[in-house]
Amino acid sequence: MSTLRRRRFLQSIAGAPAAAALLSEPLPAQQKPAAADAPKLPTLTVDAVGETVNRFFTPVQFASLRRLSELLFPAPAGMPGTAETKTAEFLDFLIGISPADRKKLYRTGLDGLNLAARKKYAKDFSATDATQADAIVRPLLVAWTYEPPADPMIRFLCEAHDDIRKATMNSTEWAEAANKSAARRRGLSSGLYFNRID
Repeated sequence: MSTLRRRRFLQSIAGAPAAAALLSEPLPAQQKPAAADAPKLPTLTVDAVGETVNRFFTPVQFASLRRLSELLFPAPAGMPGTAETKTAEFLDFLIGISPADRKKLYRTGLDGLNLAARKKYAKDFSATDATQADAIVRPLLVAWTYEPPADPMIRFLCEAHDDIRKATMNSTEWAEAANKSAARRRGLSSGLYFNRID
């Protein structure tokens, strides 16, 4: 029980005898509230409150980030993919609180993927099939070096690839799937997992 809920619970117990005494006494006629005077409180549905909202990337950029995540980190057998681990949603949050140069790198990179897809296939990057997406991304994938690439698109792909892998493999969904897989092999379950720390 949280501290706030615990405090409210104790307050309700402490006030119960007094409340019972007050309720047992009838109110004078002039103090009885009319039903029409009761305030009308606004209500919200659970879906309106709990739905995930993309806050940093535009809808087009976010869709491209989802497509890129699926392309760069396809789900291994028996493990969740980037859609199940909500990798794009996590990166939307992470990049949204990152320094300005990182925000710019991602926005410019995603816009660059969309520009290339529109020029080559007359559609957004998110709408490309596997062959088309590969034709756009493969020339930008280079071997890792100590120095970051000078080309901003190549640098974006290098950083996005690393971020997508980390975000997926450090998700609760990934850890739970790995734990179940290990439990099947060993015949037991540790119940342990890591939360994302990026």
